[in-house]
Amino acid sequence: MSDVELVLRSTRVITPEGTRAASVAVAAGKITAVLPHDAEVPPGARLEELGDHVLLPGLVDTHVHVNDPGRTEWEGFWTATRAAAAGGITTLVDMPLNSLPPTTTVDHLRIKRDVAADKAHIDVGFWGGALPDNVKELRPLHEAGVFGFKAFLSPSGVDEFPHLDQDGLARSLAEIASFGGLLIVHAEDPHHLEAAPQHGGPKYADFLASRPRDAEDTAIARLIDRAKRLNARVHVLHLSSSDALPLIAEAKAEGVRVTVETCPHYLTLTAEEVPDGASEFKCCPPIRESANQDLLWQALADGTIDCVVTDHSPSTADLKTDDFATAWGGISGLQLSLAAVWTEARRRGHGLEDVVRWMSSRTAELVGLDARKGAIEVGRDADFAVLAPDETFTVDPAALQHRNRVTAYAGKTLHGVVKSTWLRGERIVLNGEFTPPKGQLLTRTP
Repeated sequence: MSDVELVLRSTRVITPEGTRAASVAVAAGKITAVLPHDAEVPPGARLEELGDHVLLPGLVDTHVHVNDPGRTEWEGFWTATRAAAAGGITTLVDMPLNSLPPTTTVDHLRIKRDVAADKAHIDVGFWGGALPDNVKELRPLHEAGVFGFKAFLSPSGVDEFPHLDQDGLARSLAEIASFGGLLIVHAEDPHHLEAAPQHGGPKYADFLASRPRDAEDTAIARLIDRAKRLNARVHVLHLSSSDALPLIAEAKAEGVRVTVETCPHYLTLTAEEVPDGASEFKCCPPIRESANQDLLWQALADGTIDCVVTDHSPSTADLKTDDFATAWGGISGLQLSLAAVWTEARRRGHGLEDVVRWMSSRTAELVGLDARKGAIEVGRDADFAVLAPDETFTVDPAALQHRNRVTAYAGKTLHGVVKSTWLRGERIVLNGEFTPPKGQLLTRTP
């Protein structure tokens, strides 16, 4: 213990064994011991007394659109990672699209890493992209350290990232399975979307009808079938349709290698509350009805849904028009995800241990970072969020760190104030004040 540099002491530390009073010892950026609350502080170590504030592992958000380079006016590594840090997130994995160029070749990955290198306030990893014409690029990207590959089964919304048809899905998935990779999928079937009524205009009910549940359900069924045949590992992104849950549960019971995420906006916002013309609520697949939301929460509780991620996908304010057909589809919520989920979780009888499991432990496991991230235990990175779980705040868009501050959470009162955020034993945010960027660029561990 003579090398301990820092001890964080709290009456409520969330560990894999449960919540308890403890002192957490840190040296060289790693957790070296989880000790009794009243343990003696080693000579030379600094004591950080947190009182009754909760010490939890920094969150790991595996679904973030940073949009940098190329669409940096939408977001960027500097602003996105500050927003994440302010919300208790210490690791994010950046999506391969909405940046220019998209992360679909090793050269493109190198460009993105060069842009991010001196701007990351937290640790950042990268997904690759699976396109109809880049199957030959997948293995080199895997070897270069991406955490897996993103594919769309319906149009992505940007021309430079075309979707895979069923033949393209089969080719890409077979290649990815050949080297043990992970395919993460935006699962909506284009034929069901084309057949749905497309009215356009400001009415949210019309937009909801244009993205029916059966588009998700059909695409997920086909993805599971492909994964089962190839024994491939697949992950369903941003699940919104509760109708797909029985199929997913059955596949998991059969041993199909499928995992599933949902997002804070599906768990905390409902179709019934979306005003007409309020495209800050637009995302694809869409926010659905409250009865659907109840079933998503049940699936989180029973493990059918594995984790919760933001799918932070901002744009400039001018692209959020009052026409749901043409407005940019994406929810901006990186800084608010912990508070939004905790607010609804506590109302439904869940504890912070559940939130940590969904938003840190399981997301770290998804991308193979669970030896370093996602828990307060010996050997992990000393990444922490310090949370006052009973304090509330009202969301003021002007106070957000996002580059564009359009948010569906504006005016909502949320529980859970992040008091400070720590990255590898260094405090990077305290009461809204930031240190210079200290984030590292992460690669997949072989």
